[in-house]
Amino acid sequence: MRVNELSEKLSITPDTVRYYTRIGLLSPRKSLENGYKNYSPDDEKRLVFILKARNLGFSVSEVQEIIAVSETGASPCCKVREMVFKHLEETNAKIEALQRLHSHMKQATERWETMPDSMPDGDSVCDLIEMWDAVDLNHAV
Repeated sequence: MRVNELSEKLSITPDTVRYYTRIGLLSPRKSLENGYKNYSPDDEKRLVFILKARNLGFSVSEVQEIIAVSETGASPCCKVREMVFKHLEETNAKIEALQRLHSHMKQATERWETMPDSMPDGDSVCDLIEMWDAVDLNHAV
C-alpha cells in the first residue's frame, strides 16, 4: 500500500508516515515501475507499534532504541519497563510541581482579589507580582 493508503488506514497524516520512513523506522519497497514507495503489512504493524509507543509517552529515540533491541533478537521488555518507571517518576515530579504552582496561583489570586490595581511607574510594572515576590519569595515555585 502507498503512503496515503497507510495513513488513511491508521488515521494519521501522510507526513507522519513519511517522517518514520525518513528516520528509518519504516522500510517500504520502492516500485521499479513508478518509483512509489509501497508499504507492507509488516510496515503497517511496525507503524501501529510506533504509534502505541508514542501514545504511551515514549520519545522517538526511545522507540528507535526499543526496535533496535528487538531487531537483535533480544526482548526489549526489560528496557521498556525501565523506561516506563523513569517516565512515571518524571511525570509524578511534573504533577507535584504543577500542583504546587496551582496552589501558589490560587493563594495569589485570593490575596489579589482585595487589592487595588495600581498604575505602573518608573519603578514598577505590576505591584501584584512585585509585592508577591518580595513578601513570599521563599514560597516561589
